[in-house]
Amino acid sequence: MTFTNVFMACAAFALTWLAGIWFIPFLHKLKYGQTILDIGPKWHKEKKQGTPTMGGIMFIIAVFVSFLCGMILFGAFGGADMNGTDRPELIRSAAGLVMAVLFGFMGFLDDFIKVKKHHNEGLTVMQKIVIQVLIIAAYFATLYVSGCARTTVTFPWGWQLDMGLLYYPIMGVIILYLVNAVNLTDGIDGLCSSVTAVYMASFAVISSMLGMFGETLLALCTAGACIGFLMWNFPPAKVFMGDTGSMFLGGVVCAVGVGCGCEVLMIIAALIYILEALSVVIQVTVFKITKKIHHTKEGKRLFKMTPIHHHFELSGWSEVKIDAVFSAFALVLGAAAVLLSRIMFG
Repeated sequence: MTFTNVFMACAAFALTWLAGIWFIPFLHKLKYGQTILDIGPKWHKEKKQGTPTMGGIMFIIAVFVSFLCGMILFGAFGGADMNGTDRPELIRSAAGLVMAVLFGFMGFLDDFIKVKKHHNEGLTVMQKIVIQVLIIAAYFATLYVSGCARTTVTFPWGWQLDMGLLYYPIMGVIILYLVNAVNLTDGIDGLCSSVTAVYMASFAVISSMLGMFGETLLALCTAGACIGFLMWNFPPAKVFMGDTGSMFLGGVVCAVGVGCGCEVLMIIAALIYILEALSVVIQVTVFKITKKIHHTKEGKRLFKMTPIHHHFELSGWSEVKIDAVFSAFALVLGAAAVLLSRIMFG
């Protein structure tokens, strides 16, 4: 990791933290408060109703500015050959950031509709899927046209599989799942930002070992911004990131994994997000099957509530405890991904 990377990570942290001093009162003034769903834990509606949302704008701007400045400084001091061997990797990292920003913009539209209509229904599910698929397609098209695309997946112990054109639909589905899984993880104060900070720190180590400046910069800037946002989002939260922030973070989670050519490691390090979304799928499936088998209006629930962090919340865990345990699990997963990267890439 270069001094530029670390400095820009600190800059992203400072920009996000300081932005809250002005931006949170601004959101209060606009009355952009979160409308809490009735189906969630009852104390959420009592304690969190009206908390400003769209706070993700704070760290999106911080990451974008810090990343751009880092790229400029790196090139200015001769750290990279912008037109030579470093070009593909830098394009992949920049394209990944743009993809994440577009996901964030879609989340902003969703949040904006919610706060304007004063309910928790923004874009429809189909509208979200269509927009997300178009964003993913644009990302892959950019890499392909610029000559920076790759379709080979590396597995542990160095085994490689060239998937050819099948890479794009398969990886597209994985990105679609992961982006929405990160969004589901943003259900209690501090959870998504803390888990994502750990994930990004892990991938900063992996990309640094691979000599990928752009991916390391993007991961570190996002990690720094997440910690900066946590200063305002730690329980009890003074602001929520909203879909604006969680969709952006989902985009970056995928951008650094795919950009590094570490898709398998991405899945390992992102297991927290995957399990969060999978718990919802399992809950709905069990509910529908038992409802049909027993011919009742209500089916059985495997968990008290999903995503899974709500199950632990209803089991008596505090938000701080959930944040700590999930972050510790993310750290174990990240460490495993780092160790596997040493085996895979030497």
